[in-house]
Amino acid sequence: MNETRHVALLGCGYWGKNLARNLHELGALQLVCDPAESGRIAAAENAPGVATSSEFNDALESDDIKAVAIATPAETHFELVSGALKVGKDVFVEKPLALQASEGEQLKDLAQKHGCILMVGHLLEYHPAVVRLHELVDAGKLGNVNYIYSNRLNFGKVRTEENALWSFAPHDVAVILRLFDEMPVEVACTGGSYLTPGLADVTVSTLLFQSGRRAHIFVSWLNPFKEQKLVVMGEQQMAVFNDVAAEDKLVLYDQRVGFQEATPVLQNEGQQAIALSDDEPLRRECEHFLECVATRNIPLTDAESGVRVLRVLETCQKSLEQNGRPVSLDER
Repeated sequence: MNETRHVALLGCGYWGKNLARNLHELGALQLVCDPAESGRIAAAENAPGVATSSEFNDALESDDIKAVAIATPAETHFELVSGALKVGKDVFVEKPLALQASEGEQLKDLAQKHGCILMVGHLLEYHPAVVRLHELVDAGKLGNVNYIYSNRLNFGKVRTEENALWSFAPHDVAVILRLFDEMPVEVACTGGSYLTPGLADVTVSTLLFQSGRRAHIFVSWLNPFKEQKLVVMGEQQMAVFNDVAAEDKLVLYDQRVGFQEATPVLQNEGQQAIALSDDEPLRRECEHFLECVATRNIPLTDAESGVRVLRVLETCQKSLEQNGRPVSLDER
């Protein structure tokens, strides 16, 4: 066996095929397991020459497989991740880590018990623009950051097993928590279900932090156009990450509010596009997982970060079900 080919992919559908391509090109993929024939066909197309199976257990029972990447529906994550950890496999799992924070905690404990790497696919944290934005915030280039908002909107892909909050918002929650380096103390979430009863197609979540900072996240799969935008408002500069833009995805705006004799005065010193690498975020993410498997380093998006995101999503869901009533994270 080629010792570098030690990863199995569980699930090769809409997103899994992209993992198959990247892991194959990195020389790490040995096996793709998918009960659906369409998934195995996608594996053959995106990872030619790699073995396929219709049984997930073929990966879990193989001594040759040292790690698994899981890209199956969210409701299967807890069972598959726990099964892999219990037999000593390192695990990369697409977001969300699980459907409940309590399940996420169990998975985190299992990984620690068995000495396994557990990494969550919060892809946006590996985007060159977000990595650079985090560096700028940490270096104080924006001044004190008071407010962040994100819009993640599109026409489709409509889900029937999870609402727009759970499908779209985990990415933005993860980035906001990373940039603020704190958990919210209270959230409020409103939304509407227009296609499937009880399944929100549109949600707006507001996060309040102990420091007084705020963030809001607007997600929808019923928008007439695609928008993926994160705006970070600092006292000295503002940053806009526009992932839909063909170029200049990260732009700094040298804009602030000064005071003249206690009167607010807008100051605009122009804008600057930030140079970024053209690395594919998913390639960076896969490389990071393989590096952590080899070095045993803790992943950037580890189980603890996955649990934090789940706690916020759970609390937002509770507020959504109560028509937007503000809910403390301690109320979960």
